Amino acid sequence: MTKDRAAGRTGRTGRIRRMAGDSGPERVLVAASFVNRVGNGLFNAASALYFTLVVGLPAAQVGAALTIAGVIGLCAGIPGGHLADRHGARAVMTAALTVQAVAMAALVLVETWAALTLVATVDQIAAAVGGAAWGALVARVGGERPAVFRAKLRTFVNLGVVLGTAGAGAALAADTRGGYVALVLGNAASFALCAALLLLLPRYPVLAAPPRQRRRPAFADRPFLAFTALYGAMGLQYPVISLPLPLWISEHTEAPRWTVAALFAFNSAFCVLAQTRIGSRIETPYDGGRAFRTAGLLFLVSCPMMALAAYAPVWAAAGLVLAAVFVHSLGEVWESSAGFALGFGLAPDHAQGQYQGLLGLGFNAGQALAPAILTTAVLGLGTAGWLLLALFFAALGAAGPPLARWGMRTRPQPAAAAEAAAQAP
Repeated sequence: MTKDRAAGRTGRTGRIRRMAGDSGPERVLVAASFVNRVGNGLFNAASALYFTLVVGLPAAQVGAALTIAGVIGLCAGIPGGHLADRHGARAVMTAALTVQAVAMAALVLVETWAALTLVATVDQIAAAVGGAAWGALVARVGGERPAVFRAKLRTFVNLGVVLGTAGAGAALAADTRGGYVALVLGNAASFALCAALLLLLPRYPVLAAPPRQRRRPAFADRPFLAFTALYGAMGLQYPVISLPLPLWISEHTEAPRWTVAALFAFNSAFCVLAQTRIGSRIETPYDGGRAFRTAGLLFLVSCPMMALAAYAPVWAAAGLVLAAVFVHSLGEVWESSAGFALGFGLAPDHAQGQYQGLLGLGFNAGQALAPAILTTAVLGLGTAGWLLLALFFAALGAAGPPLARWGMRTRPQPAAAAEAAAQAP
């Protein structure tokens, strides 16, 4: 019996290790990303309340400070990616995380709008640099099956956010200054621990650029520029469940208010459970193009379902929005997997940092515009707005396959030939 229990424990340990990665570096990066996102979940759920209730700043000043910081931070991603390509992604990401740890801890000393703007700007610049370096590091650690690793990584990232948000709920319920400060310092500690874990990764050698390679190849890569714009626009789907849908439920449907919280939990749990199963099958840019089209079709179904909830009785409305969030969450998994396959697959190995910095710039710009677009164009037009949003996502998705073919035709010939051979019947 003892041997059986030991064997069972060994088997469970092996399964957990495989879930977290197929090699030591993969497991290190998964653990570091998980720790980082737990901290993000702790802070993001309570940041606005901390600045307004604890620091005592007006909400308008808080919004202005964070907007200024976010806009300045957008400009740092591409230079940060170039640094990662030239000096090593691990070193650049570790430095960026260290700066974020210091900046986050400094927030507990902030008392004025100017100080908040300065500290938040430093944090956002470091976040943009670290994000580009993270993309380059993922490309190096991914190994022979990068799609499988990226899917596992996103699964643990989502799980970290869920756990961090749940932890923040306890502090929010207590509603004390000490609780809010603990959340801020907890996020700072997560950055520091993440940086320490990255020191366990190997020192990957810097890849040399090809002869006569221009200094900023990403800006001359028209297919990748087109994909960056496409990815940023499709990124509008992420805030749909957190911004317009709760307002739509509360103002236009008979569904109970607690439905909103249930939908958040369902969306997060579904993405955690489905990401590896779906994402591990989307490996090449061609796969990514088709996955992008699938995502667009799923959003074409989910958005009208959300609109129709306004015309259903109470429990039918609740069931309809739950079904809509299920379809939308499925589209989110396909869209994120498509972004991985195209974003990494079209970028040359020696310039992954720069390319990921450019992709992050496009995505973050879309997220910055999302609140204005979703609240005015969608909620402002009512049902017609939801239908237009559905058609918008479907049109973006339809562009995925031709963009993937265009991108692969313009890659260096050896890579393009190998990919074409892999796709041949």
